[in-house]
Amino acid sequence: MSNANLYELFLSRFPTDRTKPFLQQEDGRSISYSDMDLLSARMVTVLKDNGLSKGTRLLVQVEKSMEAVCLYLACLRLGAVYLPLNTAYVSAEVTYFAEDARPALMVLPEDKIAPFTAQSHRAMTMNDFVRAATTATPCPELAQVEKDDLAAILYTSGTTGRSKGAMLSHDNLASNALTLHKIWHWQADDVLLHALPIFHVHGLFVALHCALLGGSTVWFLPSLDIDALIRLIPRSTVLMGVPTFYTRLLQHMDFNRDLCRSMRVFISGSAPLLSETFTRFEQVTGHRILERYGMSEAGMITSNPYDGDRVAGTVGFALPDVQLRICDDQGEIVPCGEIGTLEYKGPNLFQGYWEMPEKTAAEMRPDGYFISGDLAVSDTEGRISIVGRAKDLIISGGYNIYPKEIETALDKIPGILESAVIGAPHPDLGEQVVAVVIRQPSSKIEAQDIQNKLSEQLARFKQPRHIIFRDSLPRNTMGKVQKTILREEIAL
Repeated sequence: MSNANLYELFLSRFPTDRTKPFLQQEDGRSISYSDMDLLSARMVTVLKDNGLSKGTRLLVQVEKSMEAVCLYLACLRLGAVYLPLNTAYVSAEVTYFAEDARPALMVLPEDKIAPFTAQSHRAMTMNDFVRAATTATPCPELAQVEKDDLAAILYTSGTTGRSKGAMLSHDNLASNALTLHKIWHWQADDVLLHALPIFHVHGLFVALHCALLGGSTVWFLPSLDIDALIRLIPRSTVLMGVPTFYTRLLQHMDFNRDLCRSMRVFISGSAPLLSETFTRFEQVTGHRILERYGMSEAGMITSNPYDGDRVAGTVGFALPDVQLRICDDQGEIVPCGEIGTLEYKGPNLFQGYWEMPEKTAAEMRPDGYFISGDLAVSDTEGRISIVGRAKDLIISGGYNIYPKEIETALDKIPGILESAVIGAPHPDLGEQVVAVVIRQPSSKIEAQDIQNKLSEQLARFKQPRHIIFRDSLPRNTMGKVQKTILREEIAL
């Protein structure tokens, strides 16, 4: 009986020489494929000792490290379900995820663990977990899993303020990784330059899964450091980044064509890449950035071609095993060249939202297509351009931010009558969060008071960069706030 465990697939692609570095850092630290396999096997034992088994959930909020990657792989080996959380989330946000997902174990920062252990959650710090793993007996067996067994749950910000857990199976992840590895022409000698977070689809699944399938070495940066990118680009062949990576590289005095002579491909995603950035990057380096498009619910969905025209402002074609269509609100396909909502299906499409069957059903068509909520247009060749986003989504620095979550937090603050949150252009992040606030009568609340309150409730990247006070909000005849008008009126 074949085993659909994703780690089994990775094992089959390990380099013949397993002493080859898998992850390496500029300070000389590295971990080989052999060492990674052994450490992840030891970590399986620690997970089992702490109540994890096949199908149970592991909630992780840890800083980026080589050991954190091994913990993810250990979770796959065990057949448990991995729940990565943004390291910027504050305790109030983590509490929601813990109560919703009911993990068997939480691995948390030392400064956040106390409230959860006090509530009888089983929790450890990453340091304690790694110490336990160094002396644990390795567990070499891989859990036998089916294609639809869950491998991960990724929480996405909810349009109503409540985050949804997108359930991804071993086959969802494997099919997407194999497709990307093929269409991006992964080479045996590729070296991936990795500066992305690993709590996100882009950094954890897209980048690392491609490297694992290629048996590749990865330059593993703890965080985005443009000077480090400049030093390592000549020793790399692939860079995956968000648009901010590329705008900052273009601002660096040492970034030029000669520096990039060893690079095979630059890939961008997680946020729209401006045509100006695309064009300027080609002028400076001779490389055309390969832009692609994806969602937590499916990983990657479209990609510009490796061979052939990469067109600025587009996200390319549907992946070979993905079916796309652009529809109106009734689900009818619109004529080519007209704007509609992008819908798709394929082996990468998730298993639904964790314990939200009604929400899952509401976003699926009867024939299995998922309603993305993104507005798109197709040309006659089938090339897709994302032209807008439903539900007021803000993308800042590659992170999705839903205004409703921030508005809910704002409206609970004493002294605030109501609020509206919008995105405004930002030269580095793409968009920034702006809050328009109406004070209650006689309230004297100021912007700093609001920021102080929000810092206890929301991750830093969600907190407004600007708070603007007004006497009223523009509304239509039905009373709905007109955010389009707000965006036009507020020029920052």
